[in-house]
Amino acid sequence: MAAGACRADGRSRWKANPWRTFGRAVLAACLVAGPCLAALTIAPAVAVAQDGLDEEMTDESQGQSVNLLAYYAGALGWVFGPVFLILSFVLVALLVMCFLQLRKTVLLPPALSEQFEQHLEAKEYQPAYELARADDSYLGHVLAAGMGKLQSGYPAAVEAMQEAQGEEQMKLEHKISYVSLIGALAPLFGLLGTVTGMVDSFSKIAANPGVAPKPDQLASGISQALVTTLIGLWVAIPAIACFALFKNWLEDINSSASEESTRLMGRFQSVAKK
Repeated sequence: MAAGACRADGRSRWKANPWRTFGRAVLAACLVAGPCLAALTIAPAVAVAQDGLDEEMTDESQGQSVNLLAYYAGALGWVFGPVFLILSFVLVALLVMCFLQLRKTVLLPPALSEQFEQHLEAKEYQPAYELARADDSYLGHVLAAGMGKLQSGYPAAVEAMQEAQGEEQMKLEHKISYVSLIGALAPLFGLLGTVTGMVDSFSKIAANPGVAPKPDQLASGISQALVTTLIGLWVAIPAIACFALFKNWLEDINSSASEESTRLMGRFQSVAKK
C-alpha cells in the first residue's frame, strides 16, 4: 500500500508540474550530452597540440579520432554547431519524458482499477467516483467522466468516456509530435548547411574567373555541406524511429484504456437494462 501511495503521489506531482519534469529531463540530457559538448569545446586545442607533437605521438588511431572530432566541430561552425546541439539536447529531453510517461503503469495504474472495482463491488459509487476524480491519470480521467454522467444513463456515460479518451489521446499525441518535429527539422537544417557550404565554395570560384581555385580554398564550404547533412541525419533518424515507436505505444494504450474502462463500467449497462 505504501509503494502504491508513493507511485500515485509521484504521478500526481508529474501531472501537476510538467515544466519541472521537463526541466529534469533537460538536466538529464545535459548530463548525457555534457561530455560530448566538452569534447567539442576542447577538440580544437587538442588538435593544435597534436600537430606539434606528431613526432612524439605513437598512437595514430587516437590522433585520428581527435582530429576527426575537431574536423566536425570546425565544419559545423558557430552557426550550425549550436543549432544541432540545441536540437540534440531537446530531443534527448523529450525522449526521456516520453519513455517515462508513456507506460501503462503510469497512464493505466493497476491500483486504480483494483480499488475502483472494489468500490463498485461494495456498491460504494460515490467513493468510486471520488477515487477516479482524484487520480490524475489517463484511466482516472476516463472513469471520472463516465461516472459523472451515470445519472443521465449508461449511453451518456459511454459517450462521456469516449470524449474524455479522445482528449487524453490528443494530449499524448501533442507531446510526441515534438519528437516528430525535430525529426523533420534536423535534415532541413542539414540541407540548409549543404546549400550554404556549396554557395560558399562556388562564390570563391566565381570571385576568380578563369583561375582554378586551390582545393584548400574550397574545402571549408564542401566540408560544411557534407558534415551538416551527416549530423542532421544523425539527429533525425533516431527521432523518427522513436516517434514511430511512441505512436505504436499510444495505440496500444488507447486500446487498453478503452477495454479497461468498458469492463469496469460494464456493470452499469446491465443495471440500466433492468
